[in-house]
Amino acid sequence: DEEDRQVLSLEAQLHELKEFATKEGLEIVETFSEKKTAKIPGREVFNEMLAKLDTAGLPTGILAWHADRLARNSIDGGKIIYLLDTGKLAGLKFPTFVYDNTPSGKFFLSIAFSNAKYYIDNLSENVKRGTRAKLRRGEWPGGQKPFGYVYDHRLRNIVPDPAKAKIVKKAYEAYATGNYHLKSLGEYVASLGFTTKSGKPLSFCGVYSLLTNQLYIGLMKWKGEVYEGNYRSLVTRELFASVQTILKDRSRPRKIKKKHHFPFCG
Repeated sequence: DEEDRQVLSLEAQLHELKEFATKEGLEIVETFSEKKTAKIPGREVFNEMLAKLDTAGLPTGILAWHADRLARNSIDGGKIIYLLDTGKLAGLKFPTFVYDNTPSGKFFLSIAFSNAKYYIDNLSENVKRGTRAKLRRGEWPGGQKPFGYVYDHRLRNIVPDPAKAKIVKKAYEAYATGNYHLKSLGEYVASLGFTTKSGKPLSFCGVYSLLTNQLYIGLMKWKGEVYEGNYRSLVTRELFASVQTILKDRSRPRKIKKKHHFPFCG
């Protein structure tokens, strides 16, 4: 999970768990800090912990902050309950959740895992619904900001970046003259300050994406649907259309002369 959105950070959870272990007289053999979300199976640290429990000779249990820290998907939750069934996992301890290693305890543990999965699934649906509502209002839904814009938390939308917006406009105006190709335009915008993370000019695909991004004319494309943006566009629709015309003309394949198979040739 993102650290700023967790109820308690990993460091705070470890501190609380160590105090709880001291009160309960538990010996902490090894500590595992998993930073990946429990929503998706395949966490390396979590799988490493289960592998050590599977091969441990002595009865060993798990001490965690809450059941939802261990699993928010059916696969990982099932693995933990199976280790309890086979006796390879001695038990579970939670400061915020009461659990007994009995049939009824495992039943309530499975309910806790199911509740955690329901919560994360419901949260995902709420986020998607909120994203669709923002798109209908013409607001940028979030995530990675397009080059040339910054996110204004006061307006809850994107606004043009004073320096980068000029680079986008100059790139469109330069290509519309017909004097630039994708490679030379990449070098041109690199001289203006728009490069890759390694400081190199944009690739052909990067320049093409820049010149075909409808976001710069106020249209947001999201999962196959186009929404009218309620923010300031960086280029006019006429300039955008002229750039698309040039791109289309230059993308036409060269005409290949038809070969004739004359006798006695070659």
